[in-house]
Amino acid sequence: MYETSIQVGGIPIRVRAADQEFVGLLQQRYSGFLCSQGRGELLEIELHQPVEDADAEITVRHCDGQWLIQRGDFEAAWDPANHRGKVLQAPSPYALDSALRIIHSLMLSEEGGFLIHAASAIRYGRSCFFAGVSGAGKTTLARMAPPDVTVLTDEISYIRKQGTEYLAYGTPFAGELGRPGENASAPLAAWFMLVQGDENRLEPIGDQAEAVRSLMRNVLFFAEESEWTARIFHGICDFAARVPGYRMIFRRQAEAWDLIE
Repeated sequence: MYETSIQVGGIPIRVRAADQEFVGLLQQRYSGFLCSQGRGELLEIELHQPVEDADAEITVRHCDGQWLIQRGDFEAAWDPANHRGKVLQAPSPYALDSALRIIHSLMLSEEGGFLIHAASAIRYGRSCFFAGVSGAGKTTLARMAPPDVTVLTDEISYIRKQGTEYLAYGTPFAGELGRPGENASAPLAAWFMLVQGDENRLEPIGDQAEAVRSLMRNVLFFAEESEWTARIFHGICDFAARVPGYRMIFRRQAEAWDLIE
């Protein structure tokens, strides 16, 4: 068996497979997020040719203490108590990408964190994220980032709670930018909902209910059981109460970054 460790959000997951070439592909795909730790969560990979395509709907169910995850190009079982899982998947690192996103979203929900459709970055030692639907400008902002900005991702932001503070972490999950973010992290100072306009300005989101609705529309979470959806909802409520949010009206010009002080 061949093995490599992929660390996202400070959480290493060992990935083990019998196919050396496939593990080599993973090491290339996640080159900036590899670690040498020999312990931690473990995923065993078995390769097969999928019957359906990768565009099939994702289903996530909680059954007998395990999470059962299925899409056209992979099936996975994750045991959170034992930190172990198995993935039957197509011989493509992108199938594992989806499995890892879902597993991380489940782990984060247990500690009050979440994954969200957002670009994120570090500036002046603090981080922020920019959420919005496809086309809102996440990748545009990432491309226009000045030299003193560390881009963590242009697609899926990783928000982890530590004590009473939230941190944003870089992820290898790239969007239209076509490259992974930096493997770095920093305390979260603020978050922004993107709105394209004819000027650059910020409007505080002072209403917590509005903030929660805006965030929930962009959070990645696939489980449908009421217990788990309630957990992610309460986590978002806590986040919205602790971290200030703004509507960021901006033009597609680099001067938009002047708003981020």
